[in-house]
Amino acid sequence: MNRTDQSLENERICVIGLGLIGGSIIRALQAKGCGARVDAVVADANEARQARELGLVSEASTDVATAVAKATLVIVAVPIGAMAGVFADLAAALPADAVVTDTGSTKLSVIREAQASLGEGFARFVPGHPIAGTERSGLDAGFAELFEQRRVILTPTPATEPQALARVEALWRTIGARISEMDGAHHDEVLAATSHLPHLLAYTLVDTLARMAERTEIFEYAAGGFADFTRIASSSPSLWADIVTANHDAVLPVLDRYIGDLAAVRAAIADDDRDALAATFQRAKTARDGFAMRRS
Repeated sequence: MNRTDQSLENERICVIGLGLIGGSIIRALQAKGCGARVDAVVADANEARQARELGLVSEASTDVATAVAKATLVIVAVPIGAMAGVFADLAAALPADAVVTDTGSTKLSVIREAQASLGEGFARFVPGHPIAGTERSGLDAGFAELFEQRRVILTPTPATEPQALARVEALWRTIGARISEMDGAHHDEVLAATSHLPHLLAYTLVDTLARMAERTEIFEYAAGGFADFTRIASSSPSLWADIVTANHDAVLPVLDRYIGDLAAVRAAIADDDRDALAATFQRAKTARDGFAMRRS
C-alpha cells in the first residue's frame, strides 16, 4: 500500500509510552480528526485502564510485541534509557512494511540502538525529536496543542527509505508541527547547548542552594526570576540523567566552555571589573532579545 500521499487515514498507529509526548501525540491526532486507528503500549494494567477511560486509544497493551503486530506506524515515546529494550522487543513482531519513529532527546545513541535491533527494519526507522515539552510527566500531562507550530527535528540516516520519511513527516504535519532535518550528530551538539546544558544548570543551582545552611531563608525570598530560571529543575531527574549520560560526548565540550566563561565572570567580580561584567551582560541581553523577537 502506498502511503506517501501525506494522509494518515490508512495508518494503524501504535504509540509506545503514554507520557507527556506520547499522550500529547494521541490527543493531537484526535483533535485533528486524522481518522487513523491508534493503539498504545502502556506501563501496567492501571495505565491501560486509564487510557481506555480517557478514550485515548482503541487498544492498550502492556506487551510491545502484541501491540505492534498489526501496526503500520510505530512511535516510540519512552525515556532514552528504555529505548534499547523497546527496540529489542518490537523487532521480531514488527510487520514488514511498518515504519518506526521515536521522540528521544538524543539521536546518535537511539540510532545505534535501533540499528542493533531492527535488522532490515532499520531502513524504515526515522529518528525524530519534537522540540516541545513541559516539566510535567505522566499520562495526565499530555495536551493536544503541545506540538502546534513547534519544531520537530528528523534525523534520517543514509539507510532511511524515502517513503518511511514521508510517512513520518505526514504524522508531524498533521498535528501542526514544523519539520526540520539535520544530521544526528549535529542534532546532539545543538541540543547539548540549548536543552541539556540549561537543565544541568537549573538542577545544579537548585541543588547548591538547597544544601546551603540557610536554604529555608533563601527559598522564602526567592522571586519570579528564580522560579523562571529553575522551572525545568522540576522535570524528571531519572529522565534527564539518562539524556545527559547518553549525550555526554556533546554535553562535555559545551559544559567545559560554560565553566570557562563562568570562571571569567568570577575573575571580573573579584577584580571589580565592572566594564567586563557589563560587556558580558550586554552581549547576553542582545542575544536573548534577538531570540525572543524571532519567537514572537
